[in-house]
Amino acid sequence: MQGSIASIETMSSVDGPGIRTVVFMSGCKKRCLYCHNPEMFQMTKPNYEAKELFNKLKRYKNYFGKKGGITFSGGEPLLQTNFLIEVCKLLKQENIHVAIDTAGDYIGNIDELLKYVDLIILDIKDTRKRKYEYLTNQKIETQENFIKLINKTNVKVSIRQVIIPSFNDNLKYIKSLKKYLTKVKNIQDVTFIPYHKLGSEKYLDLGLVYKMTNIPEMDKTKCNELFKEFKKLT
Repeated sequence: MQGSIASIETMSSVDGPGIRTVVFMSGCKKRCLYCHNPEMFQMTKPNYEAKELFNKLKRYKNYFGKKGGITFSGGEPLLQTNFLIEVCKLLKQENIHVAIDTAGDYIGNIDELLKYVDLIILDIKDTRKRKYEYLTNQKIETQENFIKLINKTNVKVSIRQVIIPSFNDNLKYIKSLKKYLTKVKNIQDVTFIPYHKLGSEKYLDLGLVYKMTNIPEMDKTKCNELFKEFKKLT
């Protein structure tokens, strides 16, 4: 079983609990307007055997402590579900914490994979059908079907929401998000991420058009204020 790995980042503190090694997997169906990893849109040629990747990742085990572990990100890691099953089986034999950062697009035996996953970091793209499609070039049913699937398990869920000026940086959207998240079981935490333009220069290098050039970066103070309002909602 082989997988397509774009890169591996060590000593991350923002991709799940504790200190983590992050595996960025290539390939994604979505074309999110603010994506900062456009180089991972296309699935590249497989470059790792499952056992080979496991052997590399377990070298970092001593750095994880009690909370850290491995996070699979991308791209969309669940487009390589069957490969992940093989890697995650081995990781759990070593008692290594496994997180998957996903928008819910999957191919393969997802039920089997979730047996070896400790945390799903779920990127909520939007709660509104038309806005979701505009933002991602896909249907919101992808996100909602995945939520129904993980609700059948006991896997913990961490929610991520990018806040974008003039798009969802308002109390009306925040209220819709609070209501939307009642659909999701086992939520451990919610994080608001201020929209930024890191990675926008990659589009030019790839011959792609960055469609959010005229959208300013999200003010971090306002983003924090919106999160405080979110937490107040019942």
